[in-house]
Amino acid sequence: MAGIYGEYAETLQKVMDQLIGELSDYNNEVKEKTGDGIYEHLLGRIKSEESMREKCGRRGIPQTSESALRVMTDSIGLRVITRFIDDIYQIVTFLRKLPGVTIVQEKDYIRHAKPNGYRSYHVILDREVPYPDIDGRQPGHYYIEVQLRTIAMDSWASLEHQLKYKKDIGNEELIVKELKRCADELAGCDLSMQTIRNMIREEES
Repeated sequence: MAGIYGEYAETLQKVMDQLIGELSDYNNEVKEKTGDGIYEHLLGRIKSEESMREKCGRRGIPQTSESALRVMTDSIGLRVITRFIDDIYQIVTFLRKLPGVTIVQEKDYIRHAKPNGYRSYHVILDREVPYPDIDGRQPGHYYIEVQLRTIAMDSWASLEHQLKYKKDIGNEELIVKELKRCADELAGCDLSMQTIRNMIREEES
């Protein structure tokens, strides 16, 4: 069976590597100016063949390259982990200004957290690149999903993810309640840490 990304699999890697390189350069640039990087960790992945086929099946759409590269928008995924909330919004501003980048969807789950306490910032980018795409265009267009979180938000999301995929948990209701309480406390800590950093920087200026 041919890979679901077909002849575009190598291009996905190139598109991802380009954005990772740009974010890495930006991180170094900010570090030179302020002494601190704009993010703590940067992770990138091409969605696996198995995961993409499973998702197409779940959505009831054909398991084809067209589905994987046009209907789905997360064949390329980046996760950016920062120490402070303001850094997330600064990175989003940077992404908006990149050549050939259009933000086609964004969800601010930091200012508007999900009911379970989930906080994160999600953007889907449409990136124009000098390679052909599934529609036969050159320059082509590829989607990239970027999730941005603070370290605290990422730790919480990791726990919540474990709960979501665990089966037969006897005390699930209690765990969900505790997770929500932790999410609210971590959000308060993130805001306090941001305030403290701002105060330190004001003293330095």
